[in-house]
Amino acid sequence: MIKNFFLIAFRNIFKHKVFSFINIFGLAIGIAASLLIFQYVRFELSYDRFEANSDRIYRIQLDRYNQGKLSTQWAAGAAGIGPIVKDAFPEVESLARLRPTNGIVAYKNLEFREEKLFFANDNFLPMFSYSAIEGSIHGALADVNTAVLTATAAKKYFGNENPLDKIITVNKAASYKITAVVPDPPANTHLKFSILLSFASFVAQRGPEVNTTINWDGFFAYILLRPGTNPKLLEKKIAALVQTKWSDDMKKNGWNMVYHLQALPDIHLTSHYMHEAETNGDGKAVYFLLVIAMFIIGIAWINYINLATARSIHRAKETGIRKTLGSLRWQLIVQFLFESLLINTLAVILAFLLILVCLPAFNAVAGKSLSLALLATGGFWTNLAILFIFGTILSGFYPAFVLSSFKPISVLKGKLAATTHGALLRQSLVVIQFMASVLLMVGTFTVYRQLHFMQHQDLGVKTAQTLVVKGPRVLDSTYDNQLSNFRTEVLRIPGVSEVAASTQVPGEKVDWNAGGIRLVGADETESRQYRVIGIDYDFLDAYGLKLLAGRNFSHEMSTDTAAVLFNEAAIEQLGYRTPQEALDKRIEFWGKQYTIVGVVTNHHQESLREAYDAHIFRLIPDAEGYYSIKLSRNSDTWTNTIASVKQQYKAFFPNNPFDYFFLDDHIAEQYKADQQFGQTFSLFAGLAIFVSCLGLLGLASFVTSQRTKEIGIRKVMGAPVPSILVLLTRDFLRPILLAFLLATPITWYVLGKWLENYAFRIPLTPWLFLGPIALILVVALLTITTQTLGAATANPVKSLRTD
Repeated sequence: MIKNFFLIAFRNIFKHKVFSFINIFGLAIGIAASLLIFQYVRFELSYDRFEANSDRIYRIQLDRYNQGKLSTQWAAGAAGIGPIVKDAFPEVESLARLRPTNGIVAYKNLEFREEKLFFANDNFLPMFSYSAIEGSIHGALADVNTAVLTATAAKKYFGNENPLDKIITVNKAASYKITAVVPDPPANTHLKFSILLSFASFVAQRGPEVNTTINWDGFFAYILLRPGTNPKLLEKKIAALVQTKWSDDMKKNGWNMVYHLQALPDIHLTSHYMHEAETNGDGKAVYFLLVIAMFIIGIAWINYINLATARSIHRAKETGIRKTLGSLRWQLIVQFLFESLLINTLAVILAFLLILVCLPAFNAVAGKSLSLALLATGGFWTNLAILFIFGTILSGFYPAFVLSSFKPISVLKGKLAATTHGALLRQSLVVIQFMASVLLMVGTFTVYRQLHFMQHQDLGVKTAQTLVVKGPRVLDSTYDNQLSNFRTEVLRIPGVSEVAASTQVPGEKVDWNAGGIRLVGADETESRQYRVIGIDYDFLDAYGLKLLAGRNFSHEMSTDTAAVLFNEAAIEQLGYRTPQEALDKRIEFWGKQYTIVGVVTNHHQESLREAYDAHIFRLIPDAEGYYSIKLSRNSDTWTNTIASVKQQYKAFFPNNPFDYFFLDDHIAEQYKADQQFGQTFSLFAGLAIFVSCLGLLGLASFVTSQRTKEIGIRKVMGAPVPSILVLLTRDFLRPILLAFLLATPITWYVLGKWLENYAFRIPLTPWLFLGPIALILVVALLTITTQTLGAATANPVKSLRTD
């Protein structure tokens, strides 16, 4: 019997090559695309879940409020909260503390700027399940001036030498003994580091208040809860502790702190706060892609069901004869399910080949590094098995029951020839297909419009032709003179027009977060938080920041060391409606008084996801964060210019690596994740629409072949070709147009919610829908017309001869 099933299945596949190709190719695309997306989603969801105690590790996250309004959300919160929580609650088994930093790390003649440098306490490595390649993780960071390297960092500094007990220096100021080497952090962790320095060293440098203060933010605190601890209940206890210890101080100053416990596996996709260890993923985008995967495979299955039920009339006589000869219904059901199994098997084989071929392209589009090793993972084969089994049953079940339900007498008498059996189902499935297509196409168009809007919006600052050099970390008492001479020499380089020093540049979060700022004489409850940027005299001119009132900092004004500039958002937060009102007002800033001498326009310091921040610009002529160098328009000379800048940098700041970037590239990095999402979204949206049209092509071909004789008669009776085309396409256009009507409000709602992620966004207008819908309609019409036009122009004599 099995052999017979195989023979009949293969015979039907080769007899109807076009329909078989459409089914197999459509299913293969659906399965391949879905598997790639599933692996992408699986990777994103796997972040930090590999930790042995991932279900018991929580990060303490801080929300700061001013006057009842949320002002700042910190991933790395107050310095003292970790030790305070650990000492107060026995539910906390262990505490890991980290302080991010960066600096120039040196060993003998090797010097590198390390950006993934952390001070960490001795509990960090055991809590996060690290093993030691060299040394031991226990006690490795217990003492002052000790360090732990990753395998890559050890290779970079020591080559084949054993790094244990070797000494490295950081910023030529402190020496650290290597006590252990650990494996590199995996790709799917949010905490990636190259070197860990003992937290005891940081305490020794900054003082014991690091263990108690709640007014110094920027410290990660991870706690390991004892088994059975309720994190929600502990979170409430922490809130009560904060109110008990500091409520009077907080009320006096008009601010408040609220602490939350973030589950370790949730951080990567849901946390986007100040001082994240790295740029985290977008949970909404990940789940959106998962929905697209469902759409694609669902559309492929719909195609199979549609074509199978449409062809049921042609196979009705076969079913009638089988039943007459004694076949039972269950045998017919098994036969048709077996055909579905065979088609799905061939589709899986083709999908497997498509994955092998397309994986590099997928990685390039999605910005991931999935390798063929995914084929060896249990998750891949589990997903494949689920798609195969579910697809075989789902796509084969209904057609099998339809085909096996025909009555032999009716079939053999030809009473099913003109039946519309299954037509309503087919039209309903076409509606669902094109509803998905509308959502995906309009979504793609909206994503690209939003990206274009963000990338071409006026940022309020001039960023073009700006070379940014990272300031030196190894400094001495002559730094002021060195910077002044460096600036003078760089300005003499042909092609350089301006040089400015600052603590920050556009394209990144401002990490100088200052609270307690208020007007002189105002009550402490009027204090607010601001972002502070240290700049020199030339920063405003170099970046084209426009003064709305007042003046810039001036060399001629010796009092400008006690002067500040506010932006529009900052004066609004201070309570003034116009820039002129804020001029000459004095503010209290960490125990000192400053005068507002100018008000500048708002600018986009970060991506357009974020609203304008309240910025204060302080005069710091010797700012050591970044040097912004404006270049000439002739990019052909930039290579020589950069070489000359490097020469001067190394001359004035020896023992410091020359690290630079172009500001346009730096700002574009903010939108890299959005671009990758847009590219991935559009790729799979295009595949979904292609598979939809593939099914429509098969359905149009079948329906047209069914009406061959009718078309011949109409032509003999004088019907023109256009009227026949209208007749044949009308039945297909109705469900497509209905799909447009049903999909539009759903799509409007979904995209509206997505756009809410952006503080600055495009408006949703009918034009965003009309273009993509018209494109889908044109593609659908062309698909249908390729089949109907041939039938409408065929010789009626040949049509009437067919039976």
